Amino acid sequence: MNISFSNKNVLITGASSGIGKATAIEFARGGARVLINYNTNQAEADETVALIAQEGGTAMAVQADVSSRPGVEKLFTAATAFFGEERIDVLVNNAGSMIERRTFESMDDTLWQAVFDVNLTSVYLCSQMAMPFLRQSQAGRIINVTSVAARHGGGPGSGAYSSIKSGVLTITKNLARELAPSGITVNSVSPGLITTYFHDRVTGVEMRKTMVESIPLKREGRPQEVAYGILFLASEQAAYITGETLEINGGSYMD
Repeated sequence: MNISFSNKNVLITGASSGIGKATAIEFARGGARVLINYNTNQAEADETVALIAQEGGTAMAVQADVSSRPGVEKLFTAATAFFGEERIDVLVNNAGSMIERRTFESMDDTLWQAVFDVNLTSVYLCSQMAMPFLRQSQAGRIINVTSVAARHGGGPGSGAYSSIKSGVLTITKNLARELAPSGITVNSVSPGLITTYFHDRVTGVEMRKTMVESIPLKREGRPQEVAYGILFLASEQAAYITGETLEINGGSYMD
C-alpha cells in the first residue's frame, strides 16, 4: 500500500500472526517503526521481526498479556524504550480470540471472563495507557479490530465472542468522541472470514465451506486485505474519519 508512515511509531497488539502480522509488515514497508506485541507465540513474532528486518524495516517483538493491566504496563514500558520517546502515532488493538466455541447454555464464568478480557478489556487498557503517548503525535490514531460476528451474531458457539466484539464497536465510537478534541481519531475494522490460524483452530472445514458459499465474493479474505484497511484509517488520507467501522468481509455483511 503506497502510504508513507516514515518516522511514525506504531504499536500493534496480537501481532505475531494473521491480521496483526500482516499489518505489522505493511506498516514497516511504509517506513514505520513497529512494536509487535504477542502473548504466547514467540517463534512467529520473532519471525515477523526478522522478515521486516530483511526488507530494511525496524521492528521489535514484546511479550505481554494485554488482557491485564500489569501486562499492558509492561508493553508500554517496552514501547518507550524501543521508540526512544514517549510518542505513539498509531495504536492497533488487534489482540483477540474466541478461545473456543461454546453455547451460552454450556458457557461458564471462567471462559466468559477470558473472552471478555482478551477482546474488550485489552482495548480499554491499551487505549487508556496510550492516550498520553498519542497526544504527543501530530496525528494520533487508534484502530480497533472487531468482527462481522458483532454485526450478525456470529456462528454456532460464538455468542460470547460476537457479543463482546460488539462492545468494541461501541467503545470505538465513545473513544472517538472523547479524544476528538485532542486531534486523535478512533476507528475500527470489521473482518469477515479471513484465512488465519484463528479460523484454523475454531472453525471446522465444513463450516468454512458453508461460510464461503454465503459470501458474495465466494472466497475467504487475506490478512493483507484487512491490513490495507487499517493502514488507510491510520493515514493522513483518513484524517477526517472518526468513530467509523470499515467492513472487510467480501460482501457477507453490507451496512
